[in-house]
Amino acid sequence: MLALGIDPGTASVGYGVVSTRSDGSLQLVDYGVITTPSSEAMPKRLLIIHDRLTALIEQHHPEIAAVEKLFFGKNVTTAITVAQGRGAILITLARANLPIAEYEPSIIKQTVSGYGSAKKPQMQEMVRLLLGLEEIPKPDDAADALAIAITAIQIGSYTSLESEDYS
Repeated sequence: MLALGIDPGTASVGYGVVSTRSDGSLQLVDYGVITTPSSEAMPKRLLIIHDRLTALIEQHHPEIAAVEKLFFGKNVTTAITVAQGRGAILITLARANLPIAEYEPSIIKQTVSGYGSAKKPQMQEMVRLLLGLEEIPKPDDAADALAIAITAIQIGSYTSLESEDYS
């Protein structure tokens, strides 16, 4: 299985592509961030996210995409901008006819670390170990996206996700 994990945002969108080897172990394929300039208007920033995510999908041909569900604290302004980025991401994935899984942060933490309240350093170390990397992937948004892709593979192996035709 080849999974694309996405940590949504507007200034920085983390992405991670993970596959399974024939022995069932995990393999890193690609990771990074899509950044948008704060000087641009929001519609332009959303278009940048869409275009770069479309290029990643065309490059890697993932079998499933997974996105973190939004979890908000008290900052409503941040919540709105992240939601706008998440909307652009979901539309892009739907347009590509990918099965889309959405996971709450606690499910991602539970799946990757075995503890639903794991802290960021624990999660980053588990991503490093599970993917057999020498160093923790940077930046944080990319490491988070890899954890989301790992979750999609782990849960996807037990759950059948069907693709919708959005064309």
